[in-house]
Amino acid sequence: MMSADQPKSTSQQTGPRPVERDYHMRIAADGQWYHEGGLIKRARLVKLFASVLEVDADGQHWLRTPVEFGRIEVEDAPFIITSLDSKGEARDRRISLTDNLNRTHLLGPDQPLLLRARNDEAETVPYLRLDGGLLARLSRPVWYELVSLADDKDDKGQPGLWSVGCFFPLS
Repeated sequence: MMSADQPKSTSQQTGPRPVERDYHMRIAADGQWYHEGGLIKRARLVKLFASVLEVDADGQHWLRTPVEFGRIEVEDAPFIITSLDSKGEARDRRISLTDNLNRTHLLGPDQPLLLRARNDEAETVPYLRLDGGLLARLSRPVWYELVSLADDKDDKGQPGLWSVGCFFPLS
């Protein structure tokens, strides 16, 4: 019987059921990964863990392999966008965003920009929605660079920009 806390898998389960583990892992708001309170310094290890990271509909993050799974704490978003590259202008623009694990993501319909209020504050925080519903928060310098690229307005007069044929309002 599946635990109510266990994330639901969309694939058919064959063989033994995965075992739930307590990984004692945390991803800090600055994108640093910790295990049992100690910083994980090996980038390859963090990338390996990131490759099996999932988020469920309730926002709980899990590390899942075919044989085991476990919750991990994520203070904000598991990844941070650290740089951007913009090619072209207006509707022909393509914006590539690179995260703290040196992976590149294309801002577009499959990986859109999200603006969320932070803890009922007036501040809005920009995120990129990644595959599987995971998020990457845009670092402040990247957000300012993105805002400086704004070259159009939506039907409400809000400034924004284009990437891969999609318009993204920036407010």
